[in-house]
Amino acid sequence: MAASVFDSPLFAQFCATGETGRLFTDSAALRAMLLVEGALARAQGAHGIIPEVSAAAIHRAGLEIQIDPGALAAATGQDGVCIPALVAAFRAEMKAPEHAQYIHWGATSQDIMDTGLMLRLRQALLLAEEDLGVIIRSLADQADAHAALPMAARTYGQHATPTSWGAVLAQWGMPLLDARDALPGLRASSLWVSLSGAAGTAAAFGSEAPAMRAALADGLGLGDPGRSWHTDRGPILRIAAWMGQVSAALAGMGESLIALSSSDVAEVRLDGTGASSTMPQKRNPVGPSLLVALSRQTHGLMGALQAGAVHQHQRDGTAWFTEWMALPQIVLGTAAALHQARAITAGLRPVPDRMAETIRGGLCHAEALSFALATTLPRLAAKEAATALCQSALESGTPLAELARARHPDLPADLFDPGAQLGQAPQEARAFVARARAG
Repeated sequence: MAASVFDSPLFAQFCATGETGRLFTDSAALRAMLLVEGALARAQGAHGIIPEVSAAAIHRAGLEIQIDPGALAAATGQDGVCIPALVAAFRAEMKAPEHAQYIHWGATSQDIMDTGLMLRLRQALLLAEEDLGVIIRSLADQADAHAALPMAARTYGQHATPTSWGAVLAQWGMPLLDARDALPGLRASSLWVSLSGAAGTAAAFGSEAPAMRAALADGLGLGDPGRSWHTDRGPILRIAAWMGQVSAALAGMGESLIALSSSDVAEVRLDGTGASSTMPQKRNPVGPSLLVALSRQTHGLMGALQAGAVHQHQRDGTAWFTEWMALPQIVLGTAAALHQARAITAGLRPVPDRMAETIRGGLCHAEALSFALATTLPRLAAKEAATALCQSALESGTPLAELARARHPDLPADLFDPGAQLGQAPQEARAFVARARAG
């Protein structure tokens, strides 16, 4: 197996990351950093810090020049960062030393790398938002069609009370709506430029430092934090936490689908299931299983990323290197989960007959029975009577409804009608549909 499923030709379709995967390549990273260097030069030229003609030349070259990542490997191995080698290669490729001397004026490696990362994270969030929209629409369409389709709710893996398939879909979709709606605030609070110089003081820019940072932010369409954030990894942690939230929500859906599509339950059918190498009957829930596995990976990496947010003094190589190792895997894991969830939600199909059979053969109406009995018995006595009837039903194999009506003939006519015992489930489903379609 390759070191990472995200870089493996063998697993390219299993853990597909789409366009997000292209954002986390060496070439994409260098391209983003060159764009930052070009935007920085243009801002400096506009403020008279470097000659305007040189600024224009650097900006244009940043858009056009291609640099081979492999050519920077030796120097990067020595320096621990790629910027010194990148700047040297950029100057050489410009073939205009009178202009190239102004590349990277007053900035530090972390300014360029962090700002370039933010350009890529901005695009990753846009792609995630698009995937979320597709997933939410798929869930909402089904929730609308099946808002009142009864099925057994399950708590601790046991049959609980009746719910509806639409409500279950809403349960999966609401956290995704929350994540989608959180994106504007996340972008404003976290997609920042960095321009603070060697030790976070922006000393090389003097009194022009705030204006330079604001101009760079404006030129790149990123936020101006109004300060240095070299050692404040809050923006990175917030973006990663959002991705962890999405991954966890999708994993919860995956866990439930593994159970609901199992041979013993079979209340949901999935398209695109996997085959066994030896058992012809198997239809393995590969997609839902991958959602859970990706979330587990993200959960583990979040610990490393959190540790990497602890910096010593004004910059800490150890912490920064840790972030480089963990963050791309979190982003790619979220992208792969969203890609997989799109396919899963497009191919979900409930099995109404099986859902009805589960309710008929189980004890999902026990709570309703207990409260119905409480209209003529003390509450505790009613619960004890309902518990005894449930035990008799389990031991005899006789349906609970039959035993209960034999003992208590005046029970409400619709007490054992699943459609009458859904509570707020249909309303929950329709509220999700309305919110999903309003967005």
